[in-house]
Amino acid sequence: MPDTVNICLIAARGRNNVIGNEGDLPWRLKGDLGFFKTATMGCPILMGRKTWESLPFRPLKGRDNIVMTRDWTYDAPGARVYSSFPAAINAARAIATRQGAPNVFVIGGAAIYNLALPYADTIFMTEVDAAPEGDVFFPELGADSWRSETLESHAAGEGNDHDFSIVRMDRVSVHSK
Repeated sequence: MPDTVNICLIAARGRNNVIGNEGDLPWRLKGDLGFFKTATMGCPILMGRKTWESLPFRPLKGRDNIVMTRDWTYDAPGARVYSSFPAAINAARAIATRQGAPNVFVIGGAAIYNLALPYADTIFMTEVDAAPEGDVFFPELGADSWRSETLESHAAGEGNDHDFSIVRMDRVSVHSK
């Protein structure tokens, strides 16, 4: 199967790379949630079990939900479950190809981002102007490996706890998939 599907990571991180705290997001950003829904709609989404369990509504509608877990017996109603990253990402690519979706989105958590980062073509990163307490962190990125472009900026208020910008980062170095 030709590899024409982009692997995209989508996340929100604080200045200190925090992406989560005690199983939840450390902020409320209505504008970011709107961007997330628009960007991922119609595309397969890949996540870890803890991210799946943290979702307020499962599965996320309008997207094929794929959950990774080490537990072979785990049941995620409305989602496909895999215990291996290669199987999960290959299934996501196959679904995207079959549906004509241009992207697969990896939506977290940290362990899944770490597994997916070497395969990522694009990262949609919400850069939050805050340094909250947290226990989950986004992996470090090589600054020279990514070309960044700010897509939108939002001020705090109206459902947004903090100022933030949504940045698209495209890989500039050669990598294997």
